[in-house]
Amino acid sequence: MAFGISRSELTRWKEEVEKGEISFLTHFWLDERFPTIHCVTKVGCSDINKLKNWGASFGLKKEWIHFYKEYPHFDIMGETQLRILKHYGLNDHIVRFKLS
Repeated sequence: MAFGISRSELTRWKEEVEKGEISFLTHFWLDERFPTIHCVTKVGCSDINKLKNWGASFGLKKEWIHFYKEYPHFDIMGETQLRILKHYGLNDHIVRFKLS
């Protein structure tokens, strides 16, 4: 279950993904399979090759891409999430979602 984002944030992410940009959307998330995780970052891009290459640069496997409608994306969490958000200077995500 996702929560903690505005409609405008979701719309921006979708628009950027549709344009073939690498886009980040972090939101609170609860899933009993991951009891220690409280949020996830979706990293999406409609250009699948671009998304695969992006993921590979961070050690993510192409098999981990979620092909959800027109918004293919990786779900990143935990240490990988924190490392990537720091790499891109997305400190607002880190602070807002209490990731460090």
